[in-house]
Amino acid sequence: MNRLRTLLTSYLARRLGMSLVTMVLVSIAVFLGVRAMPGDTAQALAGEQTSPEVLASIRQEYGLDDNIAVQYWRYVSHAATGDLGTSARTGLPVLDAIREALPITLELAALALLLAVVVGIGAGVLAAVRKGKPSEWLANGIALLGMSVPSFWLGIILVLAFAIATPVFAASGFVPFGTDPLENLRRLVLPAIVLGSGLAAVVMRQTRAAMLDSLSADYTRTARAKGLTRRQVIGGHALRNSLVTVVTVLGLQLGQLISGAVVTEQVFVLPGFGKLTIDAVFTRDYAMVQGVVLFTSAAYLLVNLLVDFLSSVVDPRIRLGGAR
Repeated sequence: MNRLRTLLTSYLARRLGMSLVTMVLVSIAVFLGVRAMPGDTAQALAGEQTSPEVLASIRQEYGLDDNIAVQYWRYVSHAATGDLGTSARTGLPVLDAIREALPITLELAALALLLAVVVGIGAGVLAAVRKGKPSEWLANGIALLGMSVPSFWLGIILVLAFAIATPVFAASGFVPFGTDPLENLRRLVLPAIVLGSGLAAVVMRQTRAAMLDSLSADYTRTARAKGLTRRQVIGGHALRNSLVTVVTVLGLQLGQLISGAVVTEQVFVLPGFGKLTIDAVFTRDYAMVQGVVLFTSAAYLLVNLLVDFLSSVVDPRIRLGGAR
């Protein structure tokens, strides 16, 4: 037991170190990328004020005249303490804007992820168990459709069908869950379907492939020979061993989930993290762009670290190999 705990700690420490190095590289890319955007940062902050005195004052206030290395160190040291700067558009701290918009996107992403897991894994297991039958063809066709249809087009179709022609769900806006739970779900069901459909298709395909390998493996045949029921063989042996692949795919696809929220929130006018990013880019709010990209990158690395941990729990061979 102590050896297993040591191996798990060593594996997680290695993964954490790699994540920290990646985060440093991401911060450099974000910092240089924002400054490579066309236009003068001081001019964007000044707005209509174009006098040289105003521009010089802004450059001095924000340290834009300093050496690029000095600017980067100041940016990183402030970000490490939670200070992501001040929005030029609203005059409010970037971190406050993120805190206000993030819960909306997290709720939307959670619903989309729940849809993807339930539908994707269920359809994948069904397609693998009933290989060569009409149910497999139907599941593969729906998965192909989910991966092929653009999210903005699907969103428009769902709004026309279920918010205008048949007003079951709301087409836009957001109501907090604490204010009205039912209205909250009415406004998030359609965006969650749009955001989760592509992920559900990917999960379905990966689950099917992993299940087919597991069902033909020696340990599955041994389980059948022992007299276990069909449900025990599928759920307790084949599906459990297939979850390693599914968990890894979910971790990799969470980045796509966050980026897909940008389009989805624009279509359904949700004041979430994605819409905050788009508004910051359109208004050249450089501090906000830096903040949201850095925050998104940190969240993505954290999710992948969590996925590595879950994978090592599901399959001990991962932590044993990673600790060497």
